[in-house]
Amino acid sequence: MRLDKYLKVTRLIRRRTVAKEVTDNGRVAINDRIAKAGTVVNVGDEIEISFGQRKIRVRVEQLRESPRKEEADSMYTVLSEERTQGTDMMTERD
Repeated sequence: MRLDKYLKVTRLIRRRTVAKEVTDNGRVAINDRIAKAGTVVNVGDEIEISFGQRKIRVRVEQLRESPRKEEADSMYTVLSEERTQGTDMMTERD
């Protein structure tokens, strides 16, 4: 499955056009390598997404073409999630 489609069907990014834009800007990596929208995603891959002031890392658990909304979050496991620069509250607590 293409990376941009995976990001959309899992609802990690709400729209496929936004997913394509984020990937084409080099803000998504699969297994620590910058990925493009057409990069093939496989079960077991680790995806890191940097967008806005968030950075999230997930592991691909399943590939499904059109999961229901309730099933989308079972397609991945969140490995880490953090706020990046520009968020004073998170920096003070850490």
